[in-house]
Amino acid sequence: MTRHQHTTGPMPSSSIDLFADTALDDPYPLYEVLRRIGPAVWLERHDAWFVGRYEDVKAALSRPEIFSSENGIAITDAANRQFLNGTVLEAGGMRHVQLRRPLSQQLAPRAVKSLIRETRSRAEHLATEYISRRGTFDAVELATEFVAGQVVHLMGLPDSTRPKLVTSAAATFDTFGPDNARHREAAPLAAAMMTFLSGEVSRDTVRPGSWMADLYRAADDGDIAEDDVVPLMSAYTTAGMDTTIHGITAALHHLAAHFRYFKELRAGRLGAAAVFEEAIRLDAPVQGFGRRVTRDTRIGDTRIRKGEQVWLSFGSSGSDPRQWGSFADTFRPGRTGGDLHLALGHGPHACAGRNLALAQATSLLEALAHYGTRLEPAGNPVRARNNILHGWETLPLTITPDRNRIRHTPNRAATQA
Repeated sequence: MTRHQHTTGPMPSSSIDLFADTALDDPYPLYEVLRRIGPAVWLERHDAWFVGRYEDVKAALSRPEIFSSENGIAITDAANRQFLNGTVLEAGGMRHVQLRRPLSQQLAPRAVKSLIRETRSRAEHLATEYISRRGTFDAVELATEFVAGQVVHLMGLPDSTRPKLVTSAAATFDTFGPDNARHREAAPLAAAMMTFLSGEVSRDTVRPGSWMADLYRAADDGDIAEDDVVPLMSAYTTAGMDTTIHGITAALHHLAAHFRYFKELRAGRLGAAAVFEEAIRLDAPVQGFGRRVTRDTRIGDTRIRKGEQVWLSFGSSGSDPRQWGSFADTFRPGRTGGDLHLALGHGPHACAGRNLALAQATSLLEALAHYGTRLEPAGNPVRARNNILHGWETLPLTITPDRNRIRHTPNRAATQA
């Protein structure tokens, strides 16, 4: 099969390596180049079609019967077989519905709403601690402590598993990329995490009434297999931590760079949800996932053959001027339709934990704006290079305390979560 047969003219292709260090640090200029070439561009280095225009990414996510997640999420076949086979991320059709169902009630809006008081209490405690005791702090450290602590608690996992989960989650995402140095270094870590969890987590070690307890109950009821429990737990904790952590730090990065928006947030003229949605539109925590085409189809005038892989770029779709206008690459919280981004997916595979992520992000952003009067950069941030995730390794910020509000904060212990 020759590549020129895919279109009526020369096949749109590129030698761009989206997973090189410089590309991971700042992929957006490359996305612009690829979007201009066409709706689907063959990535010569990765044997996959890049799809980066908003409407095309959304359409593909809406048609899982054609753009299938099965054997298609990761760039390499080895990663699809070793790390994704049988998981909720990779599953399609009724199998996907079966795996999502056990935790669907816990992640529904009503269930998350019941967690709001606890989430806000934890956010206020951490915000006042970081502001009053530190002033200058690492936003990544704060977001990680806040998000990972609550996710591990909700899942009902032993607190001793938290450091390992935080370390290994990014490695799991790294394995979804091409067979580069990051992928090869991450593969043993990702494999070790599954072994670790299988040894640490059991019916006897999970908290009664937790999400993990619900998964074991679903296995007892025959809704899922016993062998599905640990992979499901791994998928939900991994996805539930890193995406939210990177989303919150992206929001704080932009608020520090655009003080007027922090001022508006503090005054109540701007909602924290709008800030978070705009931040992940502009800097999608997960930059993309693959799909496998189940039959011959077209994206624009480009023919995609059955069995070929497409790389759906959430990061590119968020900066597509066809959807977001001439200021697509500008941080403008509150823009019309700002929550229509694809950073958390779309369609059947849309992020199951979106409601929880939004509750966590808004709680922490509101707390920081309430107890701090000014947010500013405090040094040079360092990107966390990852094949799939886009975020910061360190993000030093300085926040000026509102000492009157902090002084009148009830001196209560943090909610354990």
